[in-house]
Formats: sequence, structure tokens, C-alpha cells
Amino acid sequence: MRPTLLASLSLLLCVVLPSQRPLRGARPNILFVFSDDHASHAISAYGSQLNKTPNIDRIAQTGLLFRNNFCGNALCGPSRATILTGLHSHQNGFMRNGNVFDGDQTTFPKLLQKAGYQTAIIGKWHLHSDPQGFDHWMVLPGQGQYYNPDFLTKEGRKRYQGHATNLTTKFAIEWLEQRDDDKPFLLMCQHKAPHRNWLPAPEDLGLYRDADLPEPATLFDDYAGRGPMAKAQEMSIADHMFLHYDLLVPPEDWDELKGTDASWRWLRRRMTKEQLETFDAAYEAENAAFLREDPQGEERVRWAYQRYIKNYLRCVNGVDRSVGELLGWLDAHPDVARNTIVIYSSDQGFYLGDHGWYDKRWMYEESLRMPLVVSWPEHIQAGREVEELTQNIDFAPTFLELAGVPVPEHMHGESLVPLLARKPGEQVEWRDAIYYHYYESHAVHMVPAMYGVRTERYKLVRYYEPQWDTWELFDLERDPQELRDVAGDPAYAMIRKQLEQRLNKLRMQYRDDTGDVLTGGFPIQAGLAYVHAEGDGYRIWANTSGSYLLREGERAGTTTLRTTIRPGEGGRLRNGFVMAAGAGPRTELVRAGIDFDEQQLVLVGPKNLEVTAKCAVKAPLDAAVEISVRFDLDKHLVVAEALGERVEAELPLDWQRLQAWGIGASNAVTVFGALSVE
Repeated sequence: MRPTLLASLSLLLCVVLPSQRPLRGARPNILFVFSDDHASHAISAYGSQLNKTPNIDRIAQTGLLFRNNFCGNALCGPSRATILTGLHSHQNGFMRNGNVFDGDQTTFPKLLQKAGYQTAIIGKWHLHSDPQGFDHWMVLPGQGQYYNPDFLTKEGRKRYQGHATNLTTKFAIEWLEQRDDDKPFLLMCQHKAPHRNWLPAPEDLGLYRDADLPEPATLFDDYAGRGPMAKAQEMSIADHMFLHYDLLVPPEDWDELKGTDASWRWLRRRMTKEQLETFDAAYEAENAAFLREDPQGEERVRWAYQRYIKNYLRCVNGVDRSVGELLGWLDAHPDVARNTIVIYSSDQGFYLGDHGWYDKRWMYEESLRMPLVVSWPEHIQAGREVEELTQNIDFAPTFLELAGVPVPEHMHGESLVPLLARKPGEQVEWRDAIYYHYYESHAVHMVPAMYGVRTERYKLVRYYEPQWDTWELFDLERDPQELRDVAGDPAYAMIRKQLEQRLNKLRMQYRDDTGDVLTGGFPIQAGLAYVHAEGDGYRIWANTSGSYLLREGERAGTTTLRTTIRPGEGGRLRNGFVMAAGAGPRTELVRAGIDFDEQQLVLVGPKNLEVTAKCAVKAPLDAAVEISVRFDLDKHLVVAEALGERVEAELPLDWQRLQAWGIGASNAVTVFGALSVE
């Protein structure tokens, strides 16, 4: 029977235009492709002047490009923890690389899994605990290796021959082929590339060999217009790249390599004979010319930049090829593709010679900005750009809302669904500022701890550690390269005041009390999330091993330090130490204190946080323990006493006087009484 005119009209009315299809609760498959250290300005869709990324561009062309997407902490592990939890670092507990992610907390993969999604993560994890919330996981241990990497699974550890980018893609597609077709899926395909030390896959080694690439305008930045922090970093191409490990120049004697450079010899041992021959042949002529010409000064910096940026972009090319293979799989499975939203992003930005740097960490634009492109044909209008200020705290709420899963109220982020679903000309109420907080101070690259606020036009950064204790303010409209700090400019006084107020509101909104370190008490600090006054003493949150607060001085002979120590709530471990240094205010620290978890009185150091003496004690977890530590420089002896027990150890013979002393802890919240010095 032929349909009536009325029936035909009814069918037409049920057809919904792509831009009108509802996104909330659509329960799409989610393909999340995530790389490490991929700067937006190394993506041609974002206007790269260096390289082409046709496959990542395809996502942008068939969907949305987020122009102002930012991280909350420009570091690998913290960004990953934020994406999983929808929380800034101080709330999810993973504030710096080396922390251990608490997998028991709420994450969006767990909630999707509970809602019937099949979930998988393949590639880089970097959170130091086993993944939770995934039906299938296959992750690189730690940073992972480029060549012949090991992968961890529920069944154990196994090494695979090949390049990490290619293998991650291969395993992701294999999972897509083998998954349960009756369930929507979440696949997180997470690449190591283009992370340091930039070892491209064999098929990418020939790229960019015909000519030099453009240099950034700030390659020889002198940091004159900013605070002293910018000069104090250790991440410059000129001074801090290793000739062998980073720049892949062979040494005269492989057995003489030391420190980080020695790692290059170890990485080469992972390669097969064929891989090593291919790799060495690709650089042989360039290396011979470098060793022969031996460039110096600016010419050496220019050579190092070219070697670095070309290897970085070769690694990027591998990631773009991976995206193409994944999109190709979807093209070959149109029924799956129709219900799959594809997202490409990276954990933060990266310096591509900008300001003379590599790496990330700072709140300057190059590392603050994250790429984000999203495609879902028939649901998201193609070819648009989103100008609103978005952040990685928004990813988890977005995935949950797409899946029809209620977004937990405690999450800091906002779902991007209103921006994804917006019709042309439609206004969406959205945030006017984003919050940032970086913690990994006094670690690799020596970038200071900071927090700050960025609006559409301005950026205010607070460097809160005692040795810096300063601000930077940038007018991004007049100074997009952030070369002139105007925090002290009277013309910006009102703007600074308004930004400080906005920053305080954000800290209250996100309940962030970290970054308060009582600058007057202990001018030398490292590894601390906060130092709060408590009674006549201090409550400290040490968010890494060996964190400390010290004050300088000079004391010969015998000095006794006394205080009380009590475990506080929070922190991964429970411990507290009295400490002193006799070979410089930050070197060869000797620690004496209580390990409450192990129930031990311990002496640690002076080198490598190694325990030099210990004894068992019965230390209460709910009361303060009195401890005294005597440093006898005449006898070169340290003696610690607490709870009726005593331990001692030798001090270095070159200690002639104490030069600094204080308190500290490791990955713990600890409450100390007043520190007396006798």
C-alpha cells in the first residue's frame, strides 16, 4: 500500500537536520586520541608554519576547532589526572610527575563503564598506578620507550618490537576489531610522541632534510621584560639540551657517557640491529658535518634548534599518521563511524624554540594552550571554531553528558555540549576566565611553582615561593608573545586589582588553598603544596619526596633541634622530619624523623634520600610525637631521639658548621610544633 500524503509529511517532519540532532544522552562511541607535548602551533589547522597535519586537520574540517583551550597544570601526569577526574590537580591529588594517582576516586571511565560502555585505554598512562574503570588496558610503564617498548596489562609486562606510535595504533585498532559490538565504547588511544627525546619512527626519519625550518622570533629571547624566574630556568636549547641524548650526536667513546647522556646508550641497546642501522644512517651525514664544522655561539643554537624541531615534527608526523589510520578504520566501518565522536588533544602545549626553550610547565601561552578538535558528522556542524575559554577540566563532564550520565557535582569542569550543539549566531553563557596552578618546582628544568588567571585579554601569574614572591601581568592583545610584564605599570594598576580579585574568586570556587607557603617563616622551600600556620607551628603538605622548609644560618659545634610531629589528614604517606644542611643551604640534607606508616625512627641522607639508620617505635597516629635531633660537628655525628628510642649516624667530614635547618616530609600532610634551636 502506497503511503498517504499525510504519512509522507509525517516522515519528513521526523527527519532532523544534523545541526539539530540532540547531543545530550546520545550515547556515542567516544574515540579519544591523545598525544604528549603536541603544541597547537605544530598543527596546520592551527596555522603551523612548520608542518602539515592533514589527518588531525580532517577532524577540525569535519567538526570543531577550539581556539582557546587550556590546561590547568602544564605537565604530563597532572593533565591526564585532570582529564580523568574533571578536577584541578589540588583536588585529584596528582600535582606533579612522580605522584601516584588515586585510582579509587571517581573518574569518567568508571562512570561510563557503569552506564554500559565498554572501555579501553592503550598507550601512555604515566600515573604510577594501575588503570581503573577500563575493561581493557595496555599501557606504557612510566614515560615508555619509543623503540621496542614494554606494555603493561592485567596479565603482566611484555615487550613488543616496533615503534611506540605504530604499536599503540595497531593495538587500538585490534581492540576496535575485537570489542563487543552491542555496547557503545570509549577508546582512549594515548601516544608517547612527541615527548622528549624525540626518536622518530623509521618511516619518518627522512622528513625535513632538504632545508632548514623557520626559527621562532623569540629563539634568542633575553628575558629582559619579565621577572627573574625566566632566566633561572633550565630548559633552554642553548644551555640545557644534551648533545647525545637530546640531539643524537654520537660521542667519541660510548663508554664515557655520563648522566642523562648515558641514557642514550641504554636506549640504543633496545633497538634491533636493523633499526639501529637505519637510525644511524639517517643522521650520519649531518652528524659528520656538525663534528667537522663545530659551530659555536648563536650558530650552535641554530643547529641545535634545527635538529630538535625536525625530530619533534617527525614524531608529530607519526601521530598524525596514527590519526589517519584510526579515521581510516572508521571510514571502513560506516555503521560504527556514524555513532562515533572523535576527539584529538594533547596534555598541554610545548615550546618549539619559543623564548629559546623546549619543554612546558610555564603559564605562558605556548605551554598553557592545548589543541582540541572534535568531529561527529551528522551531529556537529562542520568547519566552525569555538572562541570560548575551555579547559581540560571540561573533558570528563562532556563525555558524561554525551553518554547521558549525570555529571558529579564535585567536578570542576563544565560540559562542552552546549558549545558542540550551538547553532550559528546562538549565544552560550560561558566562563570568562580560566585557572592555572603548577607545582613541580625545584625539579627537572627548575620552573618555579605558580598559579594564575587568564581572561580573554589578560593574564596574571603569581609566583608564590619565597625565593621569588612576585607577580607577572601580560596584556595579550598588545603583547601576544608575552615579552613585557606590566604588573608594576601604573597604567595597569586597576586591571591588576581586578585580576587579583578574579583570581581569588577562582581559588575559592575551586577550593584551592595550596600555594600558601607563609613566605616569612622559611625562605628556602621545595616540593610543598602549602604551609599553613597551626598553633605555634606549621601544617605542611609535601607533594613529593624530600620536600622541605629551611632557614639559613651558621652554627658550629653542637646544635640540637626540637619539635613535635603529628600526621595530618590527606597525603599519600605519613611522616615528618627535622633536617639540616652543612655543605650549602640546599645540598646534602640530613633528615631525622618518624615514618608513621612503617613505625620507625629514621635517619635519612645526606645523599639520595637513603635511610642510614632506623629503629622500631610505637608512634601514635593521633597525637604529636616529641623529637630531638643533635648535630655534633666536632664528632661528625647526628643523634635522633623520640619515644624512648635513639638512632645515630655519621655526618660528612666536610661539615664544619650547619648552614641551614628546618622541617619537611615526603608525600605527606604533617603537623609540626614550633622548632627550637639550641
